[in-house]
Amino acid sequence: MKENVKVILWGLGAMGGGMGLDLLQNRKGVEIVGAIGSNPSKFNLDLGEVLEAGREIGIKVSGNAEAVLQTRADIVLHSTDSFAKNVLPQLEKVVASGKNVITTAEELAALEAGEPGLARELDALAKQHGVTVLGTGINPGFVLDTLVVALSGACQVVNKIRAARINDLSPFGPTVMRTQGVGSSLEEFRKGVADGSIVGHIGFKESIYMIARSLGWKLERIEETREPIITEVPRETPHVKVKAGDVAGCRHIARGFVDGRETITLEHPQQIHPHLGKVKTGDYITIEGLPGMKWSDEKEIPGGISTMAVVVNMIPQVINAEPGLKTMLDLPVASAIMGDMREKIKQR
Repeated sequence: MKENVKVILWGLGAMGGGMGLDLLQNRKGVEIVGAIGSNPSKFNLDLGEVLEAGREIGIKVSGNAEAVLQTRADIVLHSTDSFAKNVLPQLEKVVASGKNVITTAEELAALEAGEPGLARELDALAKQHGVTVLGTGINPGFVLDTLVVALSGACQVVNKIRAARINDLSPFGPTVMRTQGVGSSLEEFRKGVADGSIVGHIGFKESIYMIARSLGWKLERIEETREPIITEVPRETPHVKVKAGDVAGCRHIARGFVDGRETITLEHPQQIHPHLGKVKTGDYITIEGLPGMKWSDEKEIPGGISTMAVVVNMIPQVINAEPGLKTMLDLPVASAIMGDMREKIKQR
């Protein structure tokens, strides 16, 4: 029988820890062989204890990435940061160790969209070492790009695309609250947008780039706006309290222009407890063309667990892929893996 698919986790926060539990509890034919963390209080603890898996698994958490990357493994699941400038040194270490890698860093979903020079360098490095690099998650990576492109496959003509992801920020921690401006005053929100501390959604540029490239549109420019969502009633989560009249979230919209015309419009208004503002969450895609098409999920695809699922479900596609830096649109579509993951692997 084939060996188990061997995985190293780099990042043990909400995403990395969740992927670790998924591998331990739900997947067959795969095993975790290394764990890299950033919190010294977790170093040298058994990964099973850190993940609260209910059992020890014999893998100690380490802060020494170089040492862990010497372990023989097929792939690294990486989840430490959103921004390319922060994760590229880490990804380069993984690639240089001869391992495939999937990262949840949003800017890596289509690095060429924002940093074409860095994308070429990372692609060349991956090819040199014979491995594949992929950035993905629920968004970017699925809802506002891969799913949009898949639906367009049933169209003869596409004139315009509009898609919206309306979600509840309440489950997220303090970092997300700060970057979305939750709890700030109107003045503080505007100042934060101006100085870059309030960023809204990370990944619009990457999603628009992937859609345009896939449909063969020559993208001229992308324009983005970030507006505060002001609450009329107090709202509260374990991480933030918002007074009436202050900011409960960010309405972030991105527009992609082709031939001087707004052709791709993506919206991602995010706030805590949207029901208090009489807002229903959900995911919505409209394609104007021949035929026209509308798709919706009024329950909202959950961002956390679905990001974990997309990453884990893409393991075979990345291992099987030709070396280089890839996007989700370069690889076969992910599916849930209910059988033995080893049966999905064509080459190791």
